[in-house]
Amino acid sequence: MDPINVCLLNDSFPPVIDGVANTVVNYANIIKADGLGNPFVITPKVPGADDSGFAYPVLRYNSVNIGNFAGGYRAGVPLSGTTLVESIKLAPDVIHTHCPVVSTMIARELRHKCEAPIIFTYHTKFDVDIAKAVKNKHLQGEAIKIFVSNITSCDEVWVVSEGAGQNLKSLGYKGDYLVMNNGVDFPKGKASPADVDAACQEYGVRSDVPVLMFVGRLFWYKGIRIILDALAKIRNQTDFQMVFIGKGADEDEIKAYTKELHLDDKVLFTGPIYDREKLRAMNTRGDLFLFPSTYDTNGLVVREAAACGLPSVVIAGSCAAEGMTDGRNGFFCEENADSMAAKLLEILSDMDHLYAVGEHAMNEIYISWQDAIHTAYERYMVAIEKKKAGDYKKDTVTLTDEFYRNTADFLIGLRKARTASINGFFNIRNAIVDGFEAVTDAFKEASKRIQDAAQGTSNLEDFDNIGNQDRYI
Repeated sequence: MDPINVCLLNDSFPPVIDGVANTVVNYANIIKADGLGNPFVITPKVPGADDSGFAYPVLRYNSVNIGNFAGGYRAGVPLSGTTLVESIKLAPDVIHTHCPVVSTMIARELRHKCEAPIIFTYHTKFDVDIAKAVKNKHLQGEAIKIFVSNITSCDEVWVVSEGAGQNLKSLGYKGDYLVMNNGVDFPKGKASPADVDAACQEYGVRSDVPVLMFVGRLFWYKGIRIILDALAKIRNQTDFQMVFIGKGADEDEIKAYTKELHLDDKVLFTGPIYDREKLRAMNTRGDLFLFPSTYDTNGLVVREAAACGLPSVVIAGSCAAEGMTDGRNGFFCEENADSMAAKLLEILSDMDHLYAVGEHAMNEIYISWQDAIHTAYERYMVAIEKKKAGDYKKDTVTLTDEFYRNTADFLIGLRKARTASINGFFNIRNAIVDGFEAVTDAFKEASKRIQDAAQGTSNLEDFDNIGNQDRYI
């Protein structure tokens, strides 16, 4: 079968970096590199973005800066006839959206014009994000209804873990879903000793104590307060260095709280590390990864750590704990500082067991992006056939379905009218230019005749012609 055209949509994409943006980049890169299809990405415009390094088209639509309202993200405007027309030209066979807001709005507009199935992947607990951004409970509920309506409109819904699916159900989603695991772009295995030494020197990581790690956005809801409180409880009982890699809206508060707990000498903040090889080297140096988050639906960083033989402490029953066994390929604690402190003392008292758990994590919970996306591709093919067979057709057409159909028609009609107007303008302009060129040629000819007459090389008839031309000029 010929390679398929895959449209990938997300509200974040480099230079904006987060777990979902990383997912979309890996989907596009592997689909392209492995000859599975012809991907293209639709995402908001970001000042300074340079897409020339991507081996596939990146179509950007207008966006607005909303400051710290949503953690530094930009809000896209889903009314771009240009983006829609360019997307239709690329003839997607499948539309895969990774965000239930503007990305899925555009996906619904595009589906109306190309009849490709929409697949939606649920990555994040959006009710938590909404609660942070919108304080009014009624508005929170209305926003969730809009999100769920957008998700329900998709032909197929994927979740990155069973816990993510249960969270989506708790928001009011009543449809089916498939668990489709994300992967890791680190190769399985540790970084070289030279790379590890270089990274440790660059960031000031100690070599004489156990190193505890956290990688991710610095938000309180990632469980960072639990980490700091637990470390304060054990600081006088065992030696360690805690390394936080990342940045986020709560960074200043987190650093202030670290000082308040007198952990300055134990805690290192490196900022974000965008170089993947350096991050891999840091994970290789780490002895234990701390991830007490119940917010994350997948805990991709836990799998990245496992790729390097770095085991994690996670909350029992959390999404990050799926596929893990306490004491075998990871460690579980309860969602409080006392439990984590007790678990840390237990783990750090037996480093040989810790390293064995890291090896099991590498071999048992690691999954590469290559494997994950090839599995997703197989499901793409099923979705395409189901769409052709009419299996995704609904019994009723909702008001929002009609809205997006009409919006798509309106945007394309507006684009055509704009193009016609521009063409009309250039036709008029060209006529004017042609007219001026004709006048200029006549003027040049008349000037030559006058010069010839002055030199006595022209007859009386020439002067009559000059007079006629001069009159018109």
